[in-house]
Parts: sequence; structure tokens; C-alpha cells
Amino acid sequence: MNEVLFSSNTDDWATPQDLFDALDAEFHFTLDPCSSEQNHKCDRYFTKEDNGLLHDWGGESVFCNPPYGKEMYKWVEKCYFEGRKEHTTVVLLIPARTDTKYFHDFIIHRTEIRFIKGRLKFGNSKNAAPFPSRLVIFRGAKV
Repeated sequence: MNEVLFSSNTDDWATPQDLFDALDAEFHFTLDPCSSEQNHKCDRYFTKEDNGLLHDWGGESVFCNPPYGKEMYKWVEKCYFEGRKEHTTVVLLIPARTDTKYFHDFIIHRTEIRFIKGRLKFGNSKNAAPFPSRLVIFRGAKV
């Protein structure tokens, strides 16, 4: 068993490439605000040091796989507000937890939700995540 996947030693996990590729074919992503030098999925990206929460995402097609930890609420909130901007789409990959405050504050009535069948294998893990995942899609106005 991959003990790291089931612990809190890290809160960021690389997105499975096949999932990203399928979504990129649909959304044509231009920004990855939650990445590293090693795992970014777009030419334009922000690392932990850049802090994507502090930048404007307006006019971008954003793929966001945020850290799965204490900062999750802030990332969902950021995706919600950025995803309301004109010509902006934000696709958020997060655990499918419906009992969270951020789910009720920013997701349930305001977005498109796609539940992912099965459990994803993040990064180079041989084991699936211990939770189901979902995509939350925020689409800004098209003018």
C-alpha cells in the first residue's frame, strides 16, 4: 500500500495525464494555477511560491487541481469568483465530498458538477485515491 497517499504528508497530487488530456481537448486550458515546475499541465502556471490565489485568472481557461488540505476552502472560493468573470472557465478537480462548507457555499447551486467513475490514481501512485473525485465547472459570461 502506498502509505503517503493515505497520510497527510503531502496535500498536492499530480493529475492523471489521461484525465487532463481528455479535459484539455474539451476546454483548451491556458492556465494551471496549482502546480510545480515538475507537474504543471499548461505553459502558463503558478507554483506554490507564486501562490495562484493572489493572481487574476480572468480571460483564461483554467485547470485547477488544488492542494487537498486546509487551504481547500480558499481554492474553491477563488475558483468560484474567478469562474464568474467574462470569458473565463475554471475546471476544478476535487474530492467528491458533499458535507463540506465550500460545497454548500460555492458549488451546489452555481455550477456544473461531473462525478468521476471509480477512483483516480494521482501522480505515480500504484493505488487509487481513498476518496471519489468530481469536476466542478465554473463558466463566466460570454460577451
